[in-house]
Amino acid sequence: MLRELFIKNFAIIDELRVHFSEGLTIISGETGAGKSIIISALNILLGSRADSGMIRSGAETAELEALFDIEAGSIATHLLEAQGYEETSQLVLRRVLSAENRHRIYINGRMATMTLLTAITENIAGISGQHEHLKLLKESEHMKILDRFGELTELQGSLQACHAEILPEIKKLEELQSARQSRDEKIELLEYEKNEIEEAAVQPGEDEALTQELNRLKNAQLLYESIGNGIEILYNREGAISDQLSHVVKDVERAAQIDATLSDAAQSLEGALLHIQDIAHQLRSYLDSIEFDPARTEQIEARMHVINRLKRKYGSTIEDLFLRHEHILQELSGTQSMIDQIRLTRSGLEALNEKLVETSRQLTEKRRAAAALLAKKMEMELTSLNMPDTRFEVVFRPNEAKPDTPAYLRDNGMAISESGDHQPVFMISPNVGETLKPLSKIASGGELSRVILALKAILVNSDSVETVIFDEVDAGIGGKTADVVGKKLSNIAASSQVICITHLAQIARFGNHHLRIEKYVIDGRTSTRLNTLDMSGRIEETARMLGGQSVTATSRAHAEELLESSGVRT
Repeated sequence: MLRELFIKNFAIIDELRVHFSEGLTIISGETGAGKSIIISALNILLGSRADSGMIRSGAETAELEALFDIEAGSIATHLLEAQGYEETSQLVLRRVLSAENRHRIYINGRMATMTLLTAITENIAGISGQHEHLKLLKESEHMKILDRFGELTELQGSLQACHAEILPEIKKLEELQSARQSRDEKIELLEYEKNEIEEAAVQPGEDEALTQELNRLKNAQLLYESIGNGIEILYNREGAISDQLSHVVKDVERAAQIDATLSDAAQSLEGALLHIQDIAHQLRSYLDSIEFDPARTEQIEARMHVINRLKRKYGSTIEDLFLRHEHILQELSGTQSMIDQIRLTRSGLEALNEKLVETSRQLTEKRRAAAALLAKKMEMELTSLNMPDTRFEVVFRPNEAKPDTPAYLRDNGMAISESGDHQPVFMISPNVGETLKPLSKIASGGELSRVILALKAILVNSDSVETVIFDEVDAGIGGKTADVVGKKLSNIAASSQVICITHLAQIARFGNHHLRIEKYVIDGRTSTRLNTLDMSGRIEETARMLGGQSVTATSRAHAEELLESSGVRT
């Protein structure tokens, strides 16, 4: 609960410190005295956006600080401990607003982030004012209220987690399928290239070997004549080199018999003769192998054309051709891997979809049950708030799936969002004979204030918020209705701390504590103060609220009577 509020250099407030207690605290004052400034300060401390324009004229900074008592084991306590704060029963929130818009946030003396501030404060205090009225007109808020009432927040969190888990898997499948489609368009080409290379059955070095063979075939006549002439000179004709060398060998051998030093020369000459004879034999064999085959020439030229075409298409060498073939095989293999990935991803999505559908259906079923009970309670509360003939109902609008809604986020034609497959909508009929219409279409300011108050009364036990601040709860009401609103606030204050800003005496009279806010001028500057009223002060303030600026004996007597009737001793 809120124990203390400190404001410095904020709007027209130079410095203000207010202490709060349990029960219902009333804040009243003349129009323009600064009641809205108190609400603005509290909103900023609870996480609203700060504006340097709120800094008091002439000051460089504004300071806002609030002290809360927090219970051990509360959500706020757990959040603080998770961030490394020491265990404590008190929470001090401080915000420093700078003229340069370099605002700072402090939680229990440590600088903190807006995210942490918002997370902690949403569980300790809430302000019900114009902002709350506007929120209630948004159908998205109806689901949050219904889930709080039905204690379905945890189940809704499970649905949200499942939805968050399935989204990246859907994206993954879409990317795989898109890649598969692009690849399918390429597979036909890859298969063609693979078959083309394999059918050619090109061998390593084949192009070089064919080039040599083709060169021999095209020059067969020249080769035949050249080699044949060589054989004739070396071996065949009369006076051939081999014959002449044979005579030389015999002459040197005879000389070596006389002079042994010629033996080596004789042996060398004999070896040379044998070598020439061997060469002549090789040349004769080569001569016999020379082909005059135009058909083979055409065959080789055709083969060379195939190989050269493949080399031009896939690279400059046969080695490049082999590398391309290997790359094609890898790409085709990757296609199978992608098919396996798609299959596994689909299988996982089917399991997630089954879980999502089951959780969504369970949540919708529980919401319908909670909605029926909420409607009954709301009609009872609104009756007690002087709206006896009001009908209240929660209808469920299905989230119709759009054409582009993924199949894994569908259930029987409905789209499953992170919130479910239906949107609960609060419907109301304030008067007999009127049809039920959405709350945003029918509720007046006074009716909307009472609807919010009825919801607060119902949710007081299910909300974790310990401090409820009402602003403009008296909008559009008066007389008897104001009286029942005051009683309702008093009932809520029995289990939660309630702070209410009002201008109606019929509501103020139920307060356990009453604070009056007023403006004053000192040294030519306007400022604001907030005073805790004793009994005489409450009588005077209640009389002012009843009769305006002129407080008379009659209005004082009426004020005393009101306070006594509400149990306040005068």
